Amino acid sequence: MTNRTNEMIVSTAQADGNLVVELVEAPVPQPIANEVLVEMEAAPINPSDLGLLIGAADLDNAEFSERRIVAPMSPAMTASVQKRHDEAMPVGNEGAGRVVEAGSDPAAQALMGKRVACLPGGAYARYRIADAATCMPLPDDVTAEQGAAAFVNPLTALGFVETMKRDGGKALVHTAAASNLGQMLLRICLEDRIDIVNVVRSDAQVRILKDIGASHALNMTEDGYEDALTEAIAATDAFTAFDPIGGGKQLGRIMSAMEKVASRGEAFSRYGSNRMKRGYIYGLLDTGPIVIDRFFGFSWSVSGWLLFNFLQSVSADVKQRMYSRVMSGLTTTFASHYSDRVSLEGMLTRDAVMAYNARRTGEKFLVLPQA
Repeated sequence: MTNRTNEMIVSTAQADGNLVVELVEAPVPQPIANEVLVEMEAAPINPSDLGLLIGAADLDNAEFSERRIVAPMSPAMTASVQKRHDEAMPVGNEGAGRVVEAGSDPAAQALMGKRVACLPGGAYARYRIADAATCMPLPDDVTAEQGAAAFVNPLTALGFVETMKRDGGKALVHTAAASNLGQMLLRICLEDRIDIVNVVRSDAQVRILKDIGASHALNMTEDGYEDALTEAIAATDAFTAFDPIGGGKQLGRIMSAMEKVASRGEAFSRYGSNRMKRGYIYGLLDTGPIVIDRFFGFSWSVSGWLLFNFLQSVSADVKQRMYSRVMSGLTTTFASHYSDRVSLEGMLTRDAVMAYNARRTGEKFLVLPQA
């Protein structure tokens, strides 16, 4: 058996009020049955990874040392993560690498030696066990970097479209729309001839989306934004919104604009229009309270949206159709672009942490565990 050494990033919320993130040595796990051992080559840092990795810990007052970060948590955060107190938790939802060992089941054996995209959990590691059922073999001409983000953002974007259709909608609104995910969603909508209203925070982000082909890209900081939003919703009939921001009033503003469109030409009703308006919150870019000023009647719904819950709600045929589409478009529709690449150790430096935790548009980090 080949001699291998393993290292992995773990995050521990301590009962004393500190969050410790560190690079530790770990045993190389052995795959059994339907499992495979993946030599991880690339893993993206997605916003969904940061909640477990860092959460709302105070990075400004953190202590950074070699291979280790110690950051204070507020009493509220310490209490909210009580169930994970003093448990070292592996971090990183997805990544790509080569299968170097496989369990005895035929599905696992069939992946031996292949480069795969996978959802192992704890992807920020040199070696990680993955269920063969969650691995997608990559074409020979697709690199680990190109396949590293094959799951979370692509399937989320496709999931938004599936959710909108399941709700009976035919167009959608998306906020923070210039992100990697937002650009993927826009390309999907252009390919499928689905109207989308893209909401961003700067003229530079508007230009990014216009260059891709967006018909409706709105800067929420500009004067006249509400009027422009209302007219874009009227033009597209978009009554389903997906919002990664969470906190603040933005989703409420969008739903109020939907109500303005829905009630045009209608007689006054103290209950508002009968047109259903749906908002889905799928992120926490703003961890403050979600403020909904109810100026949109009673036909509305606001709920959370999580990829893994969505995948459990759809049939195997739908999932397979989504997986196949991702594989065929990994270097086009679903391509991710990275501003920085870091090793496991480099991931824990102050400069890197402050940069990727800022979650700025156009800045996306890729972890290279073998570097």
